[in-house]
Amino acid sequence: MTASHPLPRRRVLSGLVAAMVALPLALGACSSEDKPAADGKVELSFFWWGGEARAQITEQALALYTSKHPNVTFKKTWQANQGYFDKLATLTAGNDAPDIFQIDDNFLAEYATRNVTADLAEYSKSGKIDTSKFPKGLIEYGTVDGKLAGLAFGENTQGLVYNKTKLEAAGVALPTTGQSWEDHIAWAKDAAAKTKVAGTMDPSADYKAFWVWLRQQGKELYNGKELGFTQADVQAWFELWKGARDAKATPTPDVIHEGNATDVTKQLVVTGKALTSWVWANQLPELQKNTKDQLGVIAYPGDASKQWPRASMYFSVYRGSKNKDVAADVLNFLANDPEAGKILGTDRGLPSNTDIRTQVAASTDNASMKETIKVTGELAKNFGPAPTVPPKGHSTVRSELIKAAEEAQYGRATPAQAAEQFFAASQAAISR
Repeated sequence: MTASHPLPRRRVLSGLVAAMVALPLALGACSSEDKPAADGKVELSFFWWGGEARAQITEQALALYTSKHPNVTFKKTWQANQGYFDKLATLTAGNDAPDIFQIDDNFLAEYATRNVTADLAEYSKSGKIDTSKFPKGLIEYGTVDGKLAGLAFGENTQGLVYNKTKLEAAGVALPTTGQSWEDHIAWAKDAAAKTKVAGTMDPSADYKAFWVWLRQQGKELYNGKELGFTQADVQAWFELWKGARDAKATPTPDVIHEGNATDVTKQLVVTGKALTSWVWANQLPELQKNTKDQLGVIAYPGDASKQWPRASMYFSVYRGSKNKDVAADVLNFLANDPEAGKILGTDRGLPSNTDIRTQVAASTDNASMKETIKVTGELAKNFGPAPTVPPKGHSTVRSELIKAAEEAQYGRATPAQAAEQFFAASQAAISR
């Protein structure tokens, strides 16, 4: 295993545009067919982000594959999330990308439109990658311009995690799926008064909360490669949460700023600074590890059918790989083999293969993992269609929402001013 060190936070990606644009021509010459070594042995490079725990189970699953296919070995490289995409961009621009690499919806469309990712649709259609047990939305959410750019390696959906211990101790009714946004804020105000802890984290900077709310208004975050909302929509969203702050349902701006971090250990529901946090449902087990209080999870407020089966992350195959067929077989194995599924568990989200998911739920003794699978399964019965994969510039849109929302949270801008700032920045981000 090679453990890389995170690169500086500066985005290398933007500086590599010219080199990456040239990739289609460069890759065409070396990817027309698989070219295994003369002795039949194949070494695949495999790159992912995550911590030590993810590294251990990923290595175990790959070792299992090698035990069943002795001619295939792996050059494994992993590192923390910070700097991962800088490193991937550098490797890709140098035509030296890993055969298989982990990616998420922040960058999937960008890499796909630059012809960096192999189209896995042919493998799915032929059954070489069996997706018959995948929820339809997971396949759709990995498709860019008609091509399957990444195989979903975990299903996820939005989850509102709450502190069950503190709420029950104060005699406060637990939040429930189906509450309106206004009802949730009223509940949070009452809970705060009774527990002396802020009732809810302010999610106005959280793109996934904004996205669900938009869908409930009949809008989308994106319509293809354009924004799916108006400046007025953003203003209404910011005003909703200004009202919550004014009602003392949320923490103070400085504490909200802490909660705007994506680090699980900094979520306010585990630091004790709010009774709820707006996260991905599969994060419940990891959140539970960081607090002695019992946590629970429900859907976001409003119509839960507007949530969708989101791929928590994907594995893509490099279009320039000389061993794409073998790489596709590895992905098929990791997604569908029962032994591999037991090893990988829910670390990357609920297993995409629903049969493997059922197996994991039955075999685990982790109460939080069981609850996550149960709640997500219940929500999945009413999931609507998945949105399209976010376009190029999505990561910038996410960061611009945080900037604008914090301007409103700190009172440095009105909701209208913050909305104007975010809308203009978002338009610029996706039109570059």
